[in-house]
Amino acid sequence: MDVRIGVIQTAREIQLELAPGTDAEELRGRVADAITGKEAVLWLVDRHGHTVAVAGERIAYVEIGAADGERRVGFGAA
Repeated sequence: MDVRIGVIQTAREIQLELAPGTDAEELRGRVADAITGKEAVLWLVDRHGHTVAVAGERIAYVEIGAADGERRVGFGAA
C-alpha cells in the first residue's frame, strides 16, 4: 500500500510503500488520531523496515493508495 503525506510548510511529500497486508482502515484511524491530536506523532514502518515519524500537527493531507502490484503501466490495447 502506498502512502503520500503532505507536510505543512514543506514543498516535498513523504512517500512510503507500506508492507503488504497493511490494514487501510486501521491506518486511517491512526492518521485521524494524529490529525485530531489524540496522538502527537504518526509512526509508520515501510516495507523495508524503515520507521518514519510525522508530527500530527504538521500533516496537511494523507493519500492512501494501492500497492505497486495493482497499478497498470504501459502502452497497448485495453
